[in-house]
Amino acid sequence: MRAARLIRMVLLLQSRPAMTAAELARELEVSERTVTRDAQALSEAGVPVYADRGRAGGYRLVGGYRTRLTGLARDEAEALFLFGLPSALREMGLEDAASAARLKVSAALLPSLRDASESAARRFHLDAPAWYQEPVTPELLPAVAEAVRDDRIIRARYRRGDADGEVERELAPYGLVLKAGVWYVCARVGDGFRVYRIDRFSAVAVSDERFERDGQFDLAGFWEERAAQFARSLLRAEVRVRVSPEGVRRLPYALDRSAVQDALDAAGPPDAEGWLALTLRVESMEVAYSQLLSLGPESEVLEPAALRERFAAAADRLRELYR
Repeated sequence: MRAARLIRMVLLLQSRPAMTAAELARELEVSERTVTRDAQALSEAGVPVYADRGRAGGYRLVGGYRTRLTGLARDEAEALFLFGLPSALREMGLEDAASAARLKVSAALLPSLRDASESAARRFHLDAPAWYQEPVTPELLPAVAEAVRDDRIIRARYRRGDADGEVERELAPYGLVLKAGVWYVCARVGDGFRVYRIDRFSAVAVSDERFERDGQFDLAGFWEERAAQFARSLLRAEVRVRVSPEGVRRLPYALDRSAVQDALDAAGPPDAEGWLALTLRVESMEVAYSQLLSLGPESEVLEPAALRERFAAAADRLRELYR
């Protein structure tokens, strides 16, 4: 633990002209007294750490000193490609590896480029979770992430979304996907691949047994295909509507975009008032009611009759409220 901290201290000092004891203590998450002891230990080990006294003082490396500790470990190298996802790194247990990789990269850069990471962080940030949702990190995510990184078989108990309760599965976890704040694992089961929500795992045991990864497997392509299949599978009902030009503009923000595009492609010409008659695929009548209600007077439900009657009743209630 201390050895890793000493290495990190050297890399910090190598990447900046000087740092105060307070700055080092904050970066290393230790006390200033510990920083003083660590600096003394480094000096005794032959690392030329120099302490400036006074208000503007701090710690620095003697000019020209370069460490050879900048080689990246495997987990550090992999974490480099996730720097834009700080919350994901933290949830997968890779925060320390990412920090070490960032320091090693900074230490290897020319002095004029060492502020590049801070400059980028001040200008760009990716916030993965959706609005109005409090993201919850699955307790078993670090174990699954470790198995994914190391190509290890996992044995898991999985809570299904229906009334069938839990099932046990032996999985070869190929990759992780973070979608709108929800973590999924794409895994090989038998001869095929499936997707599991990690927050539905009730137990995960990482085996010592490794699986042989299929070099042709494309995680991004697999996820895109499965996500499209899932979205299509939800659309099990149809409604017939008339939509104004303004309603047509707002439709993709209210309903599934692919369903809207399919309906527009199949639509005939607009009527004399410029309205289009569309057949829309929807998840259910209840979902369609809430989605189409957001269009207000820019849409008219034609079929089914029960949904049309529900909208008529809602219009009567609104009329009474605003009379």
